[in-house]
Amino acid sequence: MAKGIRDKVAIVGMGCSQFGERWDSGAEHLMVEAYNEAMADAGIEHSQLEAAWFGSAMDNVNVGNSAIPAAMALRLEGIPVSRVENMCATGTEALRGAAYAVASGAVDIALAIGVEKLKDTGYGGLPVPFKGTLNGGWMPLGSAPAGFAQLASAYKARYGVSDEDLKKALAHVSWKSHQNGVKSPKAHLKKAVPMETIINAPMIAEPLGLFDCCGVSDGAACAIVTTPEIARALGKANPVTIKSIQLSVSAGRESGTDQWDGSYVQNTRNAARRAYEEAGVTDPRADLSLLEVHDCFSITELVTMEDLGVARDGEAVKDILDGRFDADGDVPCQIDGGLKCFGHPIGASGLRMAYENYLQLQGRAGERQLDNMNLGLCHNLGGVPFNGVAAITILGREKN
Repeated sequence: MAKGIRDKVAIVGMGCSQFGERWDSGAEHLMVEAYNEAMADAGIEHSQLEAAWFGSAMDNVNVGNSAIPAAMALRLEGIPVSRVENMCATGTEALRGAAYAVASGAVDIALAIGVEKLKDTGYGGLPVPFKGTLNGGWMPLGSAPAGFAQLASAYKARYGVSDEDLKKALAHVSWKSHQNGVKSPKAHLKKAVPMETIINAPMIAEPLGLFDCCGVSDGAACAIVTTPEIARALGKANPVTIKSIQLSVSAGRESGTDQWDGSYVQNTRNAARRAYEEAGVTDPRADLSLLEVHDCFSITELVTMEDLGVARDGEAVKDILDGRFDADGDVPCQIDGGLKCFGHPIGASGLRMAYENYLQLQGRAGERQLDNMNLGLCHNLGGVPFNGVAAITILGREKN
């Protein structure tokens, strides 16, 4: 019977580009930036890479529809390179492919890399079906802010949350992330925002204001994975290992039946349940040290706290306002500023989240460093506009 990949795969190197409006750099430059950091971190030779997985979701002009642009940019001569895409979980999908290859014994060392230059679409959000400034994008079901605003309305209706309490909680989510982002040198936005500014910001899609929405950004992130045995041979004592990677994709029940009230994301709950079982997490509220979640909108983070089981159903508003997920709270969330401060270059986001947990587990996060780091969780969701796919990655040390 399958038992998963817990502690069968170690991460020996990671890299992350500067996120932002990288108008002076192509996708290939961003990949090289992340790759060079990861290779230096791993301390291996280029020739030791045996396979690679490349994630990019919507940037067809810069990276095309195959893996060839990544192979050319990184000079991955003569090894298999696979292009993957799974909406907002694309970066995690690349890591999953590389990790599964190592866990299966197919290769000893594999590369996962993700990149996106969303700024080149010329659109102030995820691409839509019509032409942007430079290229056509793809967003088949309309406005992301509108879709997530419906999530907020459904949540509010289900639990009887007042407009005032919801607004305060959403503002706190954004305020907390911008406070954290100040300490992230690679973030796109590195400025604290006063609570009053957040609350009084222009409305985008009721109840989501300007600061409830993450920005558009360019970026890349990279991971190099191998077995724990090889990691130790490379001098990585007690290496960072993958405790679980789980993915859940909708078959359409949410939009095709009346069995879903729109107040939660079932795919997140599915993926989290399996990820906890694989990782041996019995109480996520107590076992997890850090959360990197898909905060494309403030309401997404709020609802995700309940979907992950770190807040009880209907209690996330109270937990947020009590500071439970602040930098000095019980379970810090978005200690690096999250999507709010990095933006969401789709192919890179899942790997960028893993990068933060990786640094934290090694005690290398600088001003952001947390005490007593044990397990870190990364979460992505996306599609249709938010209930199509969800992914969970849990990282820890080989000997936690």
